Amino acid sequence: MSGLVKDNIFDSSGSVAAAAGGLSWQPVVTASTVTVSAGKGYFINTTSNACTITLPSSATAGDQIILVDYARTWGTNAITIDSNGLNFQSSDDSYTVDYDTAGQALNLVYSGSTVGWTPSSDIVNALEPVSPAQAIFGFGYTTTHVSMSNLVSGTGVVATDTTGVGTARVNVAGAEYGGDKGIFGFGNNSGGRTAVTNLVSNSGVVASDTSGVGNPNSGIAATRYGGDKAIFGFGSITDGVGTKISTTNLVSNSGVVGSNVTGVGTARSFTAAAGYGVDKALFGYGLTGGSLSMTNLVSNSGVVSSDTTGVGTARHYLGAASYGTDKALFGYGLETSSRVSMSNLVSNSGVVASDVSGVGTARNYLEAAGYGFGQAIFGFGNSGSVTNISNLVNSSGVVAADVTGVGTSREGLGASSFG
Repeated sequence: MSGLVKDNIFDSSGSVAAAAGGLSWQPVVTASTVTVSAGKGYFINTTSNACTITLPSSATAGDQIILVDYARTWGTNAITIDSNGLNFQSSDDSYTVDYDTAGQALNLVYSGSTVGWTPSSDIVNALEPVSPAQAIFGFGYTTTHVSMSNLVSGTGVVATDTTGVGTARVNVAGAEYGGDKGIFGFGNNSGGRTAVTNLVSNSGVVASDTSGVGNPNSGIAATRYGGDKAIFGFGSITDGVGTKISTTNLVSNSGVVGSNVTGVGTARSFTAAAGYGVDKALFGYGLTGGSLSMTNLVSNSGVVSSDTTGVGTARHYLGAASYGTDKALFGYGLETSSRVSMSNLVSNSGVVASDVSGVGTARNYLEAAGYGFGQAIFGFGNSGSVTNISNLVNSSGVVAADVTGVGTSREGLGASSFG
């Protein structure tokens, strides 16, 4: 007799229970074969190879063995059960018993010679591990416009340059959309302001240019809102004199940029923007004829509110990012003619706090993005010359000291979370 017994998933839930006397858990198994014993538990790691598991050749009713998918890789490299002459669920060992579901755990109990080994529970942990968010810095200016990018790992490590894709430009903005992707948009290239955008995949790959929608704009800001959408806002348009605006452009959860929405609030450029309160956002600070400290809240449907009187030092050319899952912070920038490093925390109701003394090198023309589990990073900018240093922000909003830079020093770039 031959055939295939596959998965054997009962409709059961809960934890795999040990026998009354307890189990002896063994070291993680990475070999392609292993012989197991009753009264023991085994973590089977099939990351590198499949594994054949040989059960004992003799057993007594009540004997128990537990097998656990250690690395959630049984879906790629399955385990095969060799019942070693004894029955398995009433079938003799001429059957192939194959378990190939990621996250599975088997509680095998021997019931006697007739039925043999039986999974008393055969559960799958449906909770996939959550990967930390990553971030990306892109575009900017060295002594010329550039389009390279630098990925930031889920632990805040900035990677070396990735060759640029899309129109090289400065004073772009970046934001997350779709829950796990990003978008860079607008900015100045060597020929003037532009409205082109570049989508970023959930693995951090920057796509080629998408034709612009809205005003060619420079010094614009962007952020996510509504959980899975984004918004570009404010900036300076091409009209001969570089008029500052408060117009916005909404981005759908599939990365499509909408047409101009009439601006609300004081027209200005070189603001910063970040999400707060899970699904809302705010634009803050900026430049008119001088530096400002006002903010404009954005609802979870993308509606921008009128000006809120500013808190903290008026400045522009600053960065902003979400942190702690539902809060935000503004940091660094240019106060009139002096570079600063102070920050301002934003509560989960959108209230901006007073200045927190600066940490790290004072600079402007930098950017920021969230990463990891509620952390953020400020990076690059100009401290008197272009730089590539970064400063990590923990999940409580505390800014850390400078981290030696990686990648090409530059200013006027954009940043976004992804993944």
